[in-house]
Amino acid sequence: MNVSASTLSLTVADVDTSRDFLCTHLGYAVAMADDGFASLTREDAAVDIVLLRRGTEVLPAEQRNREAGGLILALTVADLDAEEARLRAAGAPITMPLREEPWGERLFQMTDPNGVVVQLVEWAVPDRPADPDEDTAPHVITPTAESVTVSPNATMTGLAAPSRGSAELSTWTVAMEAGATGPEHSVTREQVWTVTVGALVVTCGGHTHKVLAGQTLILPPGLVRRIHAPERAEAHVAMRCDGVASVPGTEGTRELPWAR
Repeated sequence: MNVSASTLSLTVADVDTSRDFLCTHLGYAVAMADDGFASLTREDAAVDIVLLRRGTEVLPAEQRNREAGGLILALTVADLDAEEARLRAAGAPITMPLREEPWGERLFQMTDPNGVVVQLVEWAVPDRPADPDEDTAPHVITPTAESVTVSPNATMTGLAAPSRGSAELSTWTVAMEAGATGPEHSVTREQVWTVTVGALVVTCGGHTHKVLAGQTLILPPGLVRRIHAPERAEAHVAMRCDGVASVPGTEGTRELPWAR
């Protein structure tokens, strides 16, 4: 299965009020609309949204008056504090104040006029515990067996990371066998890939790039990408250490174990 886009369909009592809320506060634009229907989109990695009026005959009879209970529309953003201040100043209905969870997730919630909960999320940069015996001199990181993560398509070896002494950046190596293809995913932070052996074919944002050994590819945050190795390849990757990944069609975000 190759998912090219993802859409969240919401059945609400009043399509117009949810449409106005999402367009006014969250930057969505109307792609298509009709009586009791609106299709909303953004130009970035945010999920598209379809709004349907409750009772519409477009839906099967058993679904027409059903509303999703406990559903949360979660959007990962940069500079959560600025977004919270902007929305509060605009009079947006913030129903859960900004908070930080013990695992590093920072978030706040709004509720639209139809009861749809929208959650804005940012992942905090982990604080490295102070070491009274540590000075400001550089130190060398030596990978161990615990630094290696093997997936069905690649082997990642963690280098710099918060758990290994880095305060801001994570770096790791990726090794892929010939013919291997990783899953479609997006990452919340910019990544810099330098191919050191072989070649990688990277599809991202509707463009395909073949990156040869000695070349570097910069992958912007939020764009869905897929990485293929037409031959055996190795690469060195760098990223801000608070980046997390998501897979189109699935909920939530996933940490990159080799970058933590």
